[in-house]
Amino acid sequence: MATKNRLSNQKSKITVRNATPQDALEICDLSTRVYKNTGMYGYSEGAITGQINHFPDGQFVITIDKKIVGYCATFRISEEIALKNHNWTEITGNGYASRHQPDGDWLYGMEVAVDPDYRGYRLGQRLYNERKQLCETLGLKGIVFGGRLPSLSTRIKRFGTVENYVESVIQKKQRDQVLSFQLHNGFEVIGILPEYLNADHQSMGYAVHLMWRNPKVPAEDSNNNKKKYGGRVPDSIRIGTVQYLQRRVRSFEEFLKFVEYFVDVVADYKGDFVVFPEMFALQLLSIEDQALSPIESIEALTKYTPQFKEALRDMSIRYNINIIGGSHPTIMPNGRVENIAYIFLRDGSIHEQPKIHPTPNEVYWWNIEGGNTLKAIETDCGPIGVLVCYDSEFPELTRHLTDQGISILFVPFCTDERQSYLRVRYCCQARAVENQIYVVMSGNVGNLPNVNNMDIQYAQSCILTPCDFPFARDGIAADTTPNVEMVAFADLRPETLMMARNNGTVKNLMDRRHDLYNINWRGK
Repeated sequence: MATKNRLSNQKSKITVRNATPQDALEICDLSTRVYKNTGMYGYSEGAITGQINHFPDGQFVITIDKKIVGYCATFRISEEIALKNHNWTEITGNGYASRHQPDGDWLYGMEVAVDPDYRGYRLGQRLYNERKQLCETLGLKGIVFGGRLPSLSTRIKRFGTVENYVESVIQKKQRDQVLSFQLHNGFEVIGILPEYLNADHQSMGYAVHLMWRNPKVPAEDSNNNKKKYGGRVPDSIRIGTVQYLQRRVRSFEEFLKFVEYFVDVVADYKGDFVVFPEMFALQLLSIEDQALSPIESIEALTKYTPQFKEALRDMSIRYNINIIGGSHPTIMPNGRVENIAYIFLRDGSIHEQPKIHPTPNEVYWWNIEGGNTLKAIETDCGPIGVLVCYDSEFPELTRHLTDQGISILFVPFCTDERQSYLRVRYCCQARAVENQIYVVMSGNVGNLPNVNNMDIQYAQSCILTPCDFPFARDGIAADTTPNVEMVAFADLRPETLMMARNNGTVKNLMDRRHDLYNINWRGK
């Protein structure tokens, strides 16, 4: 058989393991191939990242010779939500698993996908077994999900209704390639879900509401069997945000001394992140003895970019700290000028986040164009997001990052006067409240004569929280004195954030109306 020849190599090994963020692109490719010609689409990288970040223990992959050939996605949900009628979009948070509840008493199975070229090896069975084992390990009541009926559209005329078709499969008078498999695995039908996923034309939008009960949880004790899910991020994350003074420097080495001073200070306080402002590297233009035109400025700045990246990467490793390296205009390989935020992690990796929305000033002075990518960045303190200044004023961007699982948003900013600063500050506070995340702002002070668009600065850098009882009264974990060079510190606890999301006075994320609205991200 041609299919079996794929495992004819005796060294080939089937491995089932937890999915990692590094698997996201390969899982996307797998899902695209699985749903080809069905009318449905595969997952985006952002959705897969969100699934993994929201519930890392609940996502599994199967690999053969290091190639991902199977994927299983789950999240925890309350019985109240799991057992009532629902549709796929609202219960999965549009595929991001953002409805995950750490104290949910049921495991929701949102996806099982097996590479068509590797079917016949019972890979789906292996994934179902992993789900059951996870359910038993966590002491949950059971597993529930909406199952597809891919043969329904071709058989509906014969049976008349979906209920008749499902009953015929239950009675074993008719075989269905999916439902029969699920019934064989011990799942029971508890209902029909109309308009579950309208894009599933083969199932005519229907799904079978299925349940598997955990045999290790006695029915009479199940109401008291709620376990607290232990997160993978540290209990406390220490942040140091730098309010950085723009001043003339005589050389690149002198600039690095200022930067290293603050990296050293925050690292000495056992910080996990040190944050620098937007465009703080434009200080390098003051090395020139004359005012430069915008084009000349960009060219002069770009020549420092390789040294800048190498130096800050080296600092992050030597000082064992993650550096949010502000941003500066950069000429891209295709000739575009973008305002790029560089993120240097202490494992030696470098990430880039372009500014999505350039301001009118940036367009006028620097001819900057907006980037097209927005991704959560995996760190040793959990997933983070970075938005550069003006981007924080667009709520859909933060919501997209939150759907991918971030709990901390870093906002390097550069504002020239108080009104501009307050626009960013108020929007960042709103992002913290509506997404129930921490937001860290870092801005410039001082001035740079002879550097276009960096003449004067106004800033009051701060670390913001949601507004609820577990946090500081005003939603401000720490802030600085306006227009004074200094560092603000705060210890942020993701566990407190999770408690607020699930048991707060208000539950902004949980109470979203996925049946009415969602964000469909078309970027990368």
